[in-house]
Amino acid sequence: MVTTATKVPVKPLGDRIVVQPLEAEQTTASGLVIPDTAKEKPQEGKVLAVGPGNWDEEGEKRIPLDVAEGDIVLYSKYGGTEVKYGGEEYLVLSARDVLAIIEK
Repeated sequence: MVTTATKVPVKPLGDRIVVQPLEAEQTTASGLVIPDTAKEKPQEGKVLAVGPGNWDEEGEKRIPLDVAEGDIVLYSKYGGTEVKYGGEEYLVLSARDVLAIIEK
């Protein structure tokens, strides 16, 4: 099982990662409240678990991923698969769906 600060019951395989989407902003910069129907799908999330990576072309060693558990990432708007497990919502992404790591 993958060891994380937050114990995740979902173990990603290959080059996949489990992300917990972060909530989109509730208000605009000017203070207007955004209703649920107008909110955009979040594109930021916290990496909870990382797969071991894919095998190289020779099939001899794994290619590690560029992200690590605990990273905050920006991912493709329509990438990944939403998964509900144990009352929690997760997003399982392929490493290629991750666009950037956000440094805060």
